[in-house]
Amino acid sequence: MNTTSQNNLSRLIPVMLCFFAMGFVDLVGIASNYVKADLGLSDSQANIFPSLVFFWFLIFSVPTGILMNRIGRKKTVLLSLVVTFASLLLPIFGDSYMLMLCSFSLLGIGNALMQTSLNPLLSNIISGDKLASSLTFGQFVKAIASFLAPYIAMWGATQAMPTFGLGWRILFPIYMIIAVIAVLWLGATPIEEERPDKASGFADCLKLLGSPFILLCFVGIMCHVGIDVGTNTTAPKILMERLGMSLDEASFATSLYFIFRTIGCFSGSIILQKVSARLFFLISVLCMLAAMVGLLTSDADSVIYTSIALIGFGNSNVFSIIFSQALLSMPEKKNEISGLMIMGLFGGTVFPLLMGFASDAAGQDGAVAVMAVGVIYLLIYTMKLKK
Repeated sequence: MNTTSQNNLSRLIPVMLCFFAMGFVDLVGIASNYVKADLGLSDSQANIFPSLVFFWFLIFSVPTGILMNRIGRKKTVLLSLVVTFASLLLPIFGDSYMLMLCSFSLLGIGNALMQTSLNPLLSNIISGDKLASSLTFGQFVKAIASFLAPYIAMWGATQAMPTFGLGWRILFPIYMIIAVIAVLWLGATPIEEERPDKASGFADCLKLLGSPFILLCFVGIMCHVGIDVGTNTTAPKILMERLGMSLDEASFATSLYFIFRTIGCFSGSIILQKVSARLFFLISVLCMLAAMVGLLTSDADSVIYTSIALIGFGNSNVFSIIFSQALLSMPEKKNEISGLMIMGLFGGTVFPLLMGFASDAAGQDGAVAVMAVGVIYLLIYTMKLKK
């Protein structure tokens, strides 16, 4: 290994640890189920937690781009990790409704900062044709943190070993320690950044919604994130409602989703080199459509598990394909497009709220029906993709 490769590797490892920390946001799915059980909340009340996390993407994505141009990408990532650390610290002191609202708000703000700044930071280390595969690998690392969260929470809730009285909340200090390591390691790693791009504002981003294809992409991102957060939150509830499982047993459903999403991220980078983005996108959406039909028509455990796995695999590459299609449609507006697509993560707020009200009214079938609307939209969007 030459000196350049060694230097790149020494800078790449702490950045990949930050991608792992980016995955902490997905603990909100299983955590909201435990908070619901602890506090006796309804589905609509419990679904406020994941909705709150993704609300902050609407507020902070474009301002983070402006901040990044002023203080640099690395410092913005470090700031995001500090905010994430604070969000993970709060639940150690209890799981009251207001405390968890504050925790999840900070988690959302930290993740909005991180999502906006970490991908551009990686481009300072890896460039050219290797950047796309490196970004995909970063999503793979992120997914590891996502599917570990339910197992750690379940271990804390069920093991007789001392967990400092935290139970399932042992998840928070464990991830908090990793956040501290990421801050120290990245802070000590020299990364040279190019001169920042010209900052864009809200007006520059919102004007782009006047383009029909950009608007389609924006809503597509909202649907992708809504299905992602919705499945993360609802999968355990489906098992509890239909199969009579306890929350600890049903937590496996969230991990199953993220296991197949991880497989999808890893395999997607290979498959996309062989087939067109449009064909792979269609296959992905058809996987999710089959899953929705399965969840709405069958209570068999094998069908439920298969459906959750199909959603995980199908939804794994939707964001990257929509994001790249949006950038390709207006390459001269890269900054504005990027900010707008990150704002689309606000879909993680809209869908859980609608699913919470629907499930209160019609059980988990109502929540699945809301996700099915998002899948149908993505099927329509497929027809607009370039071959």
